[in-house]
Amino acid sequence: MIDLNADLGESFGAYTIGMDSQVIPCISSANLACGWHAGDPIVMEQTVALAKKNGIAIGAHPSFPDQLGFGRRNMTISSDEARCYIKYQVGALLAFVRAEGMILQHVKPHGALYNMACRDETLAMAVCKGIAQVDRTLIVLAPAGSCLLQAAERLGLPTAGEVFADRAYRDDGTLVPRGMSGAVIRDRDKAVQRVIQMIEQGTVDSISGRKIPITAQSVCIHGDNPDALKLARQLRCTLQERGIGIATLREFI
Repeated sequence: MIDLNADLGESFGAYTIGMDSQVIPCISSANLACGWHAGDPIVMEQTVALAKKNGIAIGAHPSFPDQLGFGRRNMTISSDEARCYIKYQVGALLAFVRAEGMILQHVKPHGALYNMACRDETLAMAVCKGIAQVDRTLIVLAPAGSCLLQAAERLGLPTAGEVFADRAYRDDGTLVPRGMSGAVIRDRDKAVQRVIQMIEQGTVDSISGRKIPITAQSVCIHGDNPDALKLARQLRCTLQERGIGIATLREFI
């Protein structure tokens, strides 16, 4: 079994980002922006309703308070700030989810917060404490072996290992920074082949060509990628052809 997730609900006011209504039918779980890097109350409500209509699971996608930088700029914050930032954003989305009679499935931090928490033990623990204070049944979605999942495991939170269809990896298993050449994989065939390798072989080729171990329980397709819809459709079709079941995290975690 494998979960397919995408970062959605990232439109804001007069600005439309992504192709949510078209991508949603191709995935099993959606990570919804909580208003701090993108999204707004109207978009959150509409996206939750869209997810419900299509029968997919919902996760919170909290970030640093950085709309101008789309949450992709590093920030220095205290542990208490990180913990409360998470509680604030997850709580906001949770209100919309409950209003639709749904259950929040997971939490996946966004952008710089995600990348920093995957490497920083103190930040990771603060993020996971914030999640635990909201709901200890929420699944923490992050790369296997990262500080974020290790912190979640120490707190007894359920976890799921995430991989990326359209991002390159460094030799240490972390993502190649977006500012570097080759960080985003534009070739759909290559991206799909990499996902199959990650699922079936438990490895991925790093940007230097080294084969590194990886755990794939959920595959992320970035909703703001111009090719997201074509990639999602091609990946879903290929997985089905190979007999790999697609399901929400709750179904097998």
